Amino acid sequence: MSFGLFGKPHRNINKPQLVNSINNKHCEVEVEFSIGNHEFIIKRGIKPAKFEIWQNGQMINQSAAAKDYQKFLEQNILKLNHKSFHQIVVLGSSSFIPFMQLPAQHRREVIEDLLDIQVFSTMNQLLKEKDSKLKEELNGITHQLDLSESKITMQQKYIRDITELNEGQIKNKEKEIEDVKKVISSLENDNEQWKAFIEEHSDIVNNSLKETKKKKNEYLKYEAQFQQQIQNVVKDAKFYEDNDVCPTCTQDIEAATRESKLLQAKASAKKLSDALNTALVESKKLDVELEKLMSKLQHIQNLNNNISGNNKAIRTNQDRIVAMQSDINELSESQGDLAKANKEYNDLIEEKNLYNEKKVNISADRLYNSVASEMLKDTGIKTKVIKQYLPVMNTLINKYLQVLDFFVSFNLDESFSETIKSRYRDAFNYASFSEGEKQRIDLALLFTWRQIAKMKNSTSTNLLVLDETFDSSLDHDGVDNLMKILQTLDSDTNVFVISHKGDMLDGKFRSKISFGKTNNFSQISLSGD
Repeated sequence: MSFGLFGKPHRNINKPQLVNSINNKHCEVEVEFSIGNHEFIIKRGIKPAKFEIWQNGQMINQSAAAKDYQKFLEQNILKLNHKSFHQIVVLGSSSFIPFMQLPAQHRREVIEDLLDIQVFSTMNQLLKEKDSKLKEELNGITHQLDLSESKITMQQKYIRDITELNEGQIKNKEKEIEDVKKVISSLENDNEQWKAFIEEHSDIVNNSLKETKKKKNEYLKYEAQFQQQIQNVVKDAKFYEDNDVCPTCTQDIEAATRESKLLQAKASAKKLSDALNTALVESKKLDVELEKLMSKLQHIQNLNNNISGNNKAIRTNQDRIVAMQSDINELSESQGDLAKANKEYNDLIEEKNLYNEKKVNISADRLYNSVASEMLKDTGIKTKVIKQYLPVMNTLINKYLQVLDFFVSFNLDESFSETIKSRYRDAFNYASFSEGEKQRIDLALLFTWRQIAKMKNSTSTNLLVLDETFDSSLDHDGVDNLMKILQTLDSDTNVFVISHKGDMLDGKFRSKISFGKTNNFSQISLSGD
């Protein structure tokens, strides 16, 4: 049963020693029992390894680890562990450690199992694990906060450096913009003056140039006419100089006529020559005037070119101003590296606030956990529950001690330390008594724990196994008194007594199973009902 339910041998041996020494395999135990309307079968084996929990004909899904499966069996079905099993169900001389010989912590574990308050220990353990994770998370967040603080400090310095650098650059850019604006203003002033000059002189020069060119053309026409007329006069004079007879009519030309014609030709030639000279003089004056007007026109053209050049320079300088203003904007808070640095700074502040919020929440959770942990400690809720049951426990212990003819006043306190008063009410402890008296105390505690478990419905069992209990320190009176207690048990309680003193127990039980050795093999015989 011990192996089947808990995977542990009843005696102090290794599990491999449970396997049959002949075939060294196929060690398997099945334990069947019912709880309420549910039928359970526990199957456990070695070589091959096997561990199955069946409920109402269906196997309960196995956990990934056998340890978890065993934990489910003990906490959710049996409602007791291996220690409690040997305090409530099986009392054996080979493996049983009396309650009073258990360490204080193990005593508490047995009582917690009986009162079904080990859940508070489990809750406390889970709470500790949760708090450990919260502590680890809190340490991580604290580390992140330190990093955030360091980053914020570095970012603040970086912003100051950028601000100082940007302010210097902005001042230089602004001064450069002012200088460029002055250049633009100077160019615009020059353009205004030149435009005024052009507006004032352009029409006059163009009109004068047009008029002078017209006069020049007229003089050129005059010159051509005078030259043509002079050529005609010279031709006529030459005719009269070279001819005495008319080539057309063959008549003689008189000398007087010839002389008169030559004189007229000379006079006309002189007159025409004087007019031509006058025209040439006037033409040269017009050439001078045209040259002056062309010079003025070229000056106006140069001024227009200068204005165009200035306008181009003005646009270039205006583009420079726009570019420098853009640089200033990039260096200001709204744009550029400083804006980026400020955004990163704000992000760091927001990140720090989030970490602070998490830290506050985790600290609050840890505070709540601390309060809950205080309640779940041995000195908290469990102690209050135990305080309520201690009077009942002490009453039952003393009742069973009296049935066993051991008249002492036995008292357990909250830490499960005993105070035993006997004789003249002298104070004793468990170690003060003989082995027979100790066993009476152990038996009283055994039946008390069974009664408490039944009252609490935590571990109500109809099975009791007494392994060589009658063979140790109990005398005949002790055996009789123990039988009195056994007879008070419910009729459905199954009591198994294992003993080597059969004569002492003859006739005291309904049936008897005897084991004997034959050729080193155990044989069984059954007698009774």
